[in-house]
Parts: sequence; C-alpha cells; structure tokens
Amino acid sequence: MSRLLRAGAAAALALSLASCAGKAPDTAAATSSTAAGATSSSSSAAGQTIQVSYAGGTITGGGRVPVKEGTSVTLEVTSDVADEVHVHGYDLMQDVTPDAPAMVTFDATIPGVFEVELEELGSQLLTLQVQ
Repeated sequence: MSRLLRAGAAAALALSLASCAGKAPDTAAATSSTAAGATSSSSSAAGQTIQVSYAGGTITGGGRVPVKEGTSVTLEVTSDVADEVHVHGYDLMQDVTPDAPAMVTFDATIPGVFEVELEELGSQLLTLQVQ
C-alpha cells in the first residue's frame, strides 16, 4: 500500500476514533513510572515528554496518554529493531534503530486520538489523546 494511501486511511481512522473517544484516563496513572521504565510521561511548562520502548516484541510505556491541546510533545522511542516511528494524524515519521532512539517533537494542535506505531512492524506503541 502506498504511503499516501496509508496516510489517508490513518487520517480517516483517527477522525473516527476521535469522535468516539471517551473520558481521558486518570493522568496520575498515565504519568507513573517504575524502575523497569514502564510508563513514563512528564509534563512541564516546556511541554510533555513521553518515553516508550519496544524490545523483544514487548512494548513498555504504551497505552493511552492524555495530552492537553496546544502542548509541545516529545516522543522518545527506543527499539531493538530498526523501523520508523509514525505519529498518525500529524503524519510525522522518524527512523529508530537499536543504536539511535527516535525523538519526535511537535505541538499537539489537533484534538483527537492518534496512534503512534512502528510503521514496518505495524506494532502500535501508544495512543495520544489530545484534548
């Protein structure tokens, strides 16, 4: 499937998901972290940083992450395989390799629910709920 067709399908899916998005999950749960590095999301006046990793087929730090509309967001993605991180709805892509994490920074100006995935694997890392 061509990238343009995939991007169009992703945008249509994002719009349909946004229309049925429910109440945002408890932000205390979404911003917790563990020594193993489970979910890690931090907010400050400078923006929100979300860390997620893919290793051995397991995603750590995934789930639905609430983001306030207008916030500067930085996704820090590590992976044990080379792939491309794709932020649907914003159509942002960044290469990730075992030696080089992906850093994707953008302003969350589009409200809705958006999938972030490893494009070639088709593996969903997390969803952003921008509201």
